[in-house]
Amino acid sequence: MSSESETPKITLHWLEKSRSQRILWLLEELGVPYEIEVHKRDPKTSLALPELKTIHPLGKSPVITVGDRTIAESALVVEYLCEHFGPSLIPSKWKDGCEGKVCGETEGYMRYRYFMHYCEGSLMPLMIVSLVANNIKKAPVPFFIRPVTSQISGKIKAGYLEPNFVAHFAFLEEQLTSAPNGGPYLCGPQLTGADIMMSFPVLVVTSSLGDRGPSGLTKETHPKLFAYAELLKENESYKKAVGKIVALEGKYTLI
Repeated sequence: MSSESETPKITLHWLEKSRSQRILWLLEELGVPYEIEVHKRDPKTSLALPELKTIHPLGKSPVITVGDRTIAESALVVEYLCEHFGPSLIPSKWKDGCEGKVCGETEGYMRYRYFMHYCEGSLMPLMIVSLVANNIKKAPVPFFIRPVTSQISGKIKAGYLEPNFVAHFAFLEEQLTSAPNGGPYLCGPQLTGADIMMSFPVLVVTSSLGDRGPSGLTKETHPKLFAYAELLKENESYKKAVGKIVALEGKYTLI
């Protein structure tokens, strides 16, 4: 773990209303010095302005610079920062006496690696499709076209989104129930980088989102998931990050 005197300059390139929220929380949790460079979205397209492409060719967020190194993609950013500045946010890798052996990893570590990939690889694509379907339904089209856009949106939700949401949130409820040593986090008793990664989709779906959220997801049907969301929101570093977001954007919104 690097000492403060050895830590190169860390800059979070902040894109408003983006998943940079998780990286800001992580930086607060790590307690390392960092700077924030704010990037705006195009008011017409909602895409990042071209200036962000000078940081990374794809012009997307989150992206950080550590010294002269640019690191993009949420999971890689979280893994890199945890490895160098927050090893306590990574579960112990090996079972006793199993160091370096195939299948010698602890359950907590394997969950940590899994949820790093699951978050953006499996869950977030569903949420993006849900947002697109909702935008189709509410698109500003002539009144005689609205039944068509509503039908398209409804078919996407009923035929694709809802069955997948049911499966995924039942899975997360089970994962929280079976977490190592009783949880309450996904990988065991302690907060990990994987929890910070998962915070964005979990907080979105457990918030009051009206018709943007998956149907049938309530505190009664998924008590562990909602309790987990509340636990994340009570984290002091999370609260500090929210305060900084309010200072940056004037308010805190998930999407």
